[in-house]
Amino acid sequence: MLQPRSNAPIADEVPWSDSVTAYDKEHFTTYMRLLDASADNATEEEMAHLILGIDPAREPERARKALRSHLDRANWMVTTGYKDLFAS
Repeated sequence: MLQPRSNAPIADEVPWSDSVTAYDKEHFTTYMRLLDASADNATEEEMAHLILGIDPAREPERARKALRSHLDRANWMVTTGYKDLFAS
């Protein structure tokens, strides 16, 4: 079941970098929740509303853009970015 979003402000677009950013660290839980919800076949509308706190009925383009940006970064974190978290 999806949980309400955290208190961390959500950007409309994730700041992209080739290394883990402060934004990534602050939103790591959000990324994992998105990946989990996606694996559980949650709809984009559910993820945008319940995890990102964006009402897709009122702001459909913003919801789609923010969701895609955060899911892309979440996938990057679990395939590449995690290496930065464990570097000494």
